[in-house]
Amino acid sequence: MEYVSLDSFPHYSDCASFVEGMGFYLVELHVTPIKGGTTHISAVIAPVDSKENLSVNDCTKVHRALQAHLEEVLGTEDTAMELSSPGMERNIKNAAEFRFFTGRQIRVWDKNITDWVGGVLKSADEKSLVLEVTNEDGSSVEKEVSFVDIAKAKFIHL
Repeated sequence: MEYVSLDSFPHYSDCASFVEGMGFYLVELHVTPIKGGTTHISAVIAPVDSKENLSVNDCTKVHRALQAHLEEVLGTEDTAMELSSPGMERNIKNAAEFRFFTGRQIRVWDKNITDWVGGVLKSADEKSLVLEVTNEDGSSVEKEVSFVDIAKAKFIHL
């Protein structure tokens, strides 16, 4: 799995700090100009507190504020915006997203063992993540998985 810094995406850094000030993480942001002058904005947010879930009211509040913020930054009101939560079983597309799901259940397809490894995400950096994996006997162990060994990954909503 590739790690691409989210700051490399246009407008991400500015919008991430704006959204974080509202109590949410900006997991994904795509700003795409479309033919005819309209700008399409697609965003995914997650709660900062891993024990919390997103409500429709949360999404509405962030949608209104973020769209207005981006319209000001872009200098246009001709925008169409979609904002959503990570969903029940988000496919993690970029290893940089892992940090948003610390404390949550995830699973990764480890190429070394050709199987899923699931557990609570303890930490993630630019090269690997650490999962707390529960064994069949109830004990738990920390397992570090390098991003180069991950074929795919999912956030598991429980």
